[in-house]
Amino acid sequence: MRTPRLAVSAMFFLNGILFGAWAARVPAFVEAFALEPGMLGRLLLCLAGGAILAFPLAGWLSDRIGAASATRFIGIGYALALPLIALAPSTGFLALALLLFGAGHGAMDVAMNGWGAEVERARKRPMMAAFHAMWSLGAGVGALTGGGAVALGLAPLGHFVLIAVIAGGVTLFLAAIPWESRRSAAGPGFALPARGLLLVGLVAFCSSLGEGAMADWSAVFLIDVTGTDEARAALGYGVYSAAMFVARFSADAVIVRLGPVRTARIAGVVAFAGLAVALTGGTLSAGLIGLALLGLGYSVVIPLAFSRAANDPEIPQGRAIAGVATLGYGGMVLGPAVIGGVAQLWSLPVAFWMIAVLALGISALAGALRRT
Repeated sequence: MRTPRLAVSAMFFLNGILFGAWAARVPAFVEAFALEPGMLGRLLLCLAGGAILAFPLAGWLSDRIGAASATRFIGIGYALALPLIALAPSTGFLALALLLFGAGHGAMDVAMNGWGAEVERARKRPMMAAFHAMWSLGAGVGALTGGGAVALGLAPLGHFVLIAVIAGGVTLFLAAIPWESRRSAAGPGFALPARGLLLVGLVAFCSSLGEGAMADWSAVFLIDVTGTDEARAALGYGVYSAAMFVARFSADAVIVRLGPVRTARIAGVVAFAGLAVALTGGTLSAGLIGLALLGLGYSVVIPLAFSRAANDPEIPQGRAIAGVATLGYGGMVLGPAVIGGVAQLWSLPVAFWMIAVLALGISALAGALRRT
């Protein structure tokens, strides 16, 4: 029953559940270390920084030993890194633990997308969106385990050990299948997209900057634009995430029918329309409909960008994905800060109109996703 598709899906799920478990317990660390917002922000930058630093090494390892082997190897390290966060005795050690955890998260992201692209090629059909849907599912399940652990009075260490052992053991068992991956002797390099993939990286950036902004600003946006209260505004990110999750499970069939370029062009327009509805509707209902459309639009962009990178005819697969991932993660890291800066200078609606323009950038640059 262990098929290549199931194996890759399991690894995407593992990456998501480990990250979701950590995200759900952030309040426990804020309380334990009496973290001010500024300090928490710097600690979260350690996590993002670890991922970005790991990209070129992960790309090199994937090319050297194969994406499948690299995914399983890195997955073990990533699972072991989760409990280390809970063992940190001070903020300095917590920063180091988050750096390692972020490195595992980012490195596994590069490797597993490479493996997913290989399964796509072997099966001669798009699958990447469905793999990313499994990441979303894993992150949601991880967050739910956090809520359950809090309800049971389980400390982060016990919670993280259980997740690492159970989820790690099951998914790594499902992924333990024979698979021959592409290999290359190319050495590691700084993980920015090579010239031929720069536009692909910019497509990922246009989407990921908006994705990063949604996590931190969607509730504030709904309050500012629609005048709703905090409790209802919290629905915004949930609606956005649910729409993205559902869309990813059906997106591969759309890509088969329309092709990656037309799909990306439509996705950019849908994302723009979603923000336009949310910005001009003036009601909570319009805001939620707009964020749902935004989730639909963004759902296919990153999977398409990674798939295109992995199939580049000139650049080794691991290095290509690492380069595109750098711009992708750069957008997610910069998104919340850029929104805050623009909102400070002008207003929050102006900041979100900027994201809408970038969504049209996805459509304008969609030709870069055409496989050569």
